[in-house]
Amino acid sequence: MLSLDVYSASFRKPVVERTALHRLFAAAVVSDQFRKTLLREPEKALANGYLGQTFPLTDQEKKIIKTIRAENLSDLAQKVNQALKAM
Repeated sequence: MLSLDVYSASFRKPVVERTALHRLFAAAVVSDQFRKTLLREPEKALANGYLGQTFPLTDQEKKIIKTIRAENLSDLAQKVNQALKAM
């Protein structure tokens, strides 16, 4: 008989950890100033971080954030998601 752990583990898909990216978007949601900087000057937003905390993004994530131009946070999130899926 299979234990629940073995059974459920066999159906799990690997999850890609994107904690820094999640933190980046969370900061953009709660801070209007950070969100505006992220949308207008992504290089500055990544360099300065939020409340003294930087975001340890991968090189690919940084490149994506820096090259995408978006009108709003929802648009940015969709474009980042599409770019990550294409990788």
